[in-house]
Amino acid sequence: MEPLQPQWDEAMNESVKSPRQLWRAVAWCCVGAAVLAAPVAGFKRSPNQDQPGFYTVRPGDTLYRIGLETGQGWRDLQLWNAINDPNSIEVGQVIRVAPPSAASAPAASPVVTEPVASRPLEPAPSTPPAATTAPVASGFSAVWPANGPITIPFDETKNKGISIAGKAGDPVLAAADGRVVVSGAVIRGLGNLVVLQHPNGFLTAYAHNQSLLVKEDQTVRQGQRIATMGSSDSDTVRLHFEVRRQGKPVDPVAFLPKR
Repeated sequence: MEPLQPQWDEAMNESVKSPRQLWRAVAWCCVGAAVLAAPVAGFKRSPNQDQPGFYTVRPGDTLYRIGLETGQGWRDLQLWNAINDPNSIEVGQVIRVAPPSAASAPAASPVVTEPVASRPLEPAPSTPPAATTAPVASGFSAVWPANGPITIPFDETKNKGISIAGKAGDPVLAAADGRVVVSGAVIRGLGNLVVLQHPNGFLTAYAHNQSLLVKEDQTVRQGQRIATMGSSDSDTVRLHFEVRRQGKPVDPVAFLPKR
């Protein structure tokens, strides 16, 4: 770094020639110092920031997208945070994304189990019945939401679900029993969207639909028609289908029966 003294001397020499310029420079220095010393506007750091069950709003977020990212319905987020207008959230705001009881509940105590007497296993049938839903070991059992082939596979960074081809108007089915938490064109890039909430922290999302056949807060059954396939916010007719566990995208194929 060059020494500041020569530059300062040169500036002072110039200012002697023009006292008005000197006072103007001093005034601007005072203004700059005041701006630097002023506190940054915005939300003060919340004691809940970075705590489990809470989320800090980022640029581009909406309550609908936060719900999808955290595995919650946007109306639940609105209720837990006393938000009157879902479009009024601001960057830096800390909001609750888990039910109040879940966010503050203490860790569960270890469960003590009694030994169980063993008995011989019954022989398995020679030909198991064909599976119509995926295994339920994960706590989630699903059926295919559309009949077409997969055109774009799951990729955690590039494609947070799978794309299923079809024709405009083809039925889109609920992959599992659940409650409708989103029904509408509310997230940019996903078109007419349906999001279902399921037990055990699972969500399923169905995007780019032509028409929506369900309303928010409606309960649906596995295999029920919830939309028709379309190309809203897409250059081709397709169904973009996502499965999320605790808000994290997971490969839907892992929960679907083999074709």
